[in-house]
This record gives sequence, C-alpha cells and structure tokens, in this order.
Amino acid sequence: MSFFNTCLKTLPVMAALVLSTPSTPAFAQEDHGEEHAENLVRMSASQRRQNGVQTMTITPRALAMEISAPGEVGLDLYKTSQVTPRISAQVITRHARLGDAVTLNAPLVTLSSVEMASAQGDLIVTAREWDRVKKLGRKVVSDRRYVEAQVAAQQARAKVLAFGMTTSAANKLVRLADASKATGAFTLYARQNGTIMRDDFVVGEIVDPGRVLFEITDERSVWVDARLSADDASAIIAGAPVRISTSAGSEFAGKVLQLHHEIDETTRTLAARIEVSNTQDALHAGQFVTAFIEAGKTNPVLAVPQEAVTLMNGGNHVFVLKDNTLTPEPVLTGAARGNWVEIKSGLKRGDEIAISQIFLLKSLILKSSIGDEH
Repeated sequence: MSFFNTCLKTLPVMAALVLSTPSTPAFAQEDHGEEHAENLVRMSASQRRQNGVQTMTITPRALAMEISAPGEVGLDLYKTSQVTPRISAQVITRHARLGDAVTLNAPLVTLSSVEMASAQGDLIVTAREWDRVKKLGRKVVSDRRYVEAQVAAQQARAKVLAFGMTTSAANKLVRLADASKATGAFTLYARQNGTIMRDDFVVGEIVDPGRVLFEITDERSVWVDARLSADDASAIIAGAPVRISTSAGSEFAGKVLQLHHEIDETTRTLAARIEVSNTQDALHAGQFVTAFIEAGKTNPVLAVPQEAVTLMNGGNHVFVLKDNTLTPEPVLTGAARGNWVEIKSGLKRGDEIAISQIFLLKSLILKSSIGDEH
C-alpha cells in the first residue's frame, strides 16, 4: 500500500483528493455477496483536465506497414567539410581541438611553407610594380609593359590565394608592402558552422597537400545507412518516413534520402540512406540502430496509441470513458505499427478512451483494491 501512496504523492494533482468529494466518490461500491471496490474511476471533465487525463474517440485508421532493417549512424556528408592544405607546409599553431564547436570563418590552424613565402614575396613585388605602372599611365609606359605588370600582379595574387591565403590576408600583405612579412605563414579557417569531428595532426608536423587536418560537421542532422534485402528495397521509395530506434529504446523520425542501386558483394544487401534530425545530439557516428521504414499502409483498422494500453490482471486493458466514468476494458491487440497498436476485439468504433495518465488511473484502482482487502 505504501508503494501506491508514494506514487500518488508525485502526481501533479492529488487525484485521490480530487476524486473523493462527497458528490463525486472516487470509487463506487456494489454488493455482489461481499463488499469490494468496483473496477472503475469516476472523474468529471474538470477533474480530468486537472489531472491531465486526455481522451480520444476511436475511428478506423490506416496504419503504416514497416520494414525493419539494421543500420549504422554516419555523418551527414552534405553538411560536412574537410580542411586540407593545398601545399606542403609545417603546422605552427593549433587554434581548435576535437569536439570544439566552431563557426564559419573561425581560425583553425596556422601553417608555414617555403612555397608560400616565395609566393608572398612575388605578390609584394608585382603589386608594387603594378601600382607604379598605373600611376605612370598608358601615356608614359607601353601597352605591353602596362599589361604585363597588371597580369603579373593578378597572377601573384591568384597564386597565394590558391595556396591557402585568404583575400583579406593577401590585401593586408599588399597594403603593408613589407618584404619581412613574407614569412610563408598562413591560416586555414572553418568553412561552416559545426563540430570538429577529426583533427589528426600534431604541432610541428610537416603535412602534405590534401592531408585532412580537420573534419567539421553539423551534427543537427545525421545519416543512417540501413541494409535491406533486394526484395524489401523494392518496396521502399525515396522520401518514405522512417522510425530510428536505438538499443536504449529511444526513437527518432527520419526519411529515406536515397536508395543505392548496387548490391553489396559481401552482405548481398542494398543500402538505404536515411536523413534523421539530431537536434538533441543523441545520435553519433558509428552507432548501431534499427530502422523501421514505411512501405505502404494497411486497410483501415481500429487502433489506439500504444500508451493507452496497460497490463492489468495478466491482460491488456484500455480505459473507456462513459458518463464521466473510466473503466478498464480488456482488449485483444494485434500488430503494433509506429506509436499505434491494432485492436482486434474489446472496443468498437466511437468509443472514447483515455490516452494519457494511464498509470494514475491504474494506480487509483489498484490502491482501492488493496485498501478494500484490508
């Protein structure tokens, strides 16, 4: 009895007090040869609102037919970028670390390169020469010299930009016109907002062109690659809704983004790429999950939300509302699809049932039953 008293104390509204007014008793008594608590809860509309008991009217509905498949969480490559050097360089300074949240254009790493130093020197020389030629004008210098100076300055600028300098850094170098600034140092910046997922390098290391120094992804969206048999894959279309379930029982909504058309030689399966919202950062690359992919609809059947069904006396029951009375009725359930479960018998179309605070209703009846025994 103490277990139920404790449960009731934690409820948002003290249901026992709400229901035990003289005009509306919480439980009715009937005499069938011995005194016992009737298997029902009396609760007016206002009391139901106070206790958060919501109801719905049962109507036939088409349930989603689903195909289950194992899957693995991966990065959303459409929202992922890699930061790499374009020339051989030495790592001078690290500005960010694995797991850091970075914003667009945030500095990540400073490098130094002999090639860059040479290119920076050429930029200063050609920019200075081009500035002098422009001031002299075409009336003083030949067209050939004018064009050559212009092209040389443009090519020198294009070279440092291609090597990895930013436009603002190149402009500053030209503006200072100081050869001592041509040190070969340059900084790489983030190309997007996101989280650093990879940073496999150390300060002082010489890195080659194309070496991935940072990988950044927007974790608010992830991909799940689900493995399907060829027959199952043929029943699925791009854009189909998907439920992703983890080993801990958490569920996430997604949709089929792409269907691969080449069978994996090892597993003999086809992959379906699923896009899943991950705003709570609950899914992580490498995590194994189960994907339930919608593959059509059933014929309309009577169905209720799964949270409306509760186990009592060894069987499934649903609380039916009639005349401000909630009575647990035994039901025979069928297939569960998504958050809905088919009701094969025990309810009929038009019945109004409770779909929330089921534990409260069940506790009230069990508490009364235990109290009646004592």
